Amino acid sequence: MTSPSETAVDAAAARARLLELIKELAVVRGKVTLSSGAEADYYIDLRRITLHHEASKLVGQVMLALADDAGIDFECAGGLTMGADPVGTAVMHAAAGAGRAVDAFVVRKAQKSYGMGRQVEGPSVEGRKVLVLEDTSTTGGSALTAVEGVRKAGGNVVAVAVIVDRDTGAKEKIEAETGVPYLFAFSKDELGLS
Repeated sequence: MTSPSETAVDAAAARARLLELIKELAVVRGKVTLSSGAEADYYIDLRRITLHHEASKLVGQVMLALADDAGIDFECAGGLTMGADPVGTAVMHAAAGAGRAVDAFVVRKAQKSYGMGRQVEGPSVEGRKVLVLEDTSTTGGSALTAVEGVRKAGGNVVAVAVIVDRDTGAKEKIEAETGVPYLFAFSKDELGLS
């Protein structure tokens, strides 16, 4: 059995290594247009992390520890397809590795007009505590769409968590519009971006 101090050391080591990998693999410098339409001098391509053989496991461990450290109790984790898909899966696997049952889910951008007509795919979120995830957020739009979809499906959103916060107002907007805490694992300052 792992002691709390060993778990804390493991979480700190996972966080340190994930930060290294994000700096090395995901930060792309140069003028880019973001999905929000805003321009930036850098791009944080977190799919290079969430779909990476080593980093994906670290993402799950770091995001699970982030929620635990904030006292967030949840049964389901996921968000708007596509950025959140691998993050939710990573959290599900990290939780399973820790002997916990956390289901992952995917929120479509719009409800399907065919089949079962669902917007939230995967195990049902109805009546369950849900952690909405995203890789990064500029305006908060993707997370807000996910929160709305989960709430329509009967889920109880307990927090929104992202890997990297760009410090562009998403935290304030999401907290104001959803009434739940916004957590992030890394700030743009930690990535050497300002």
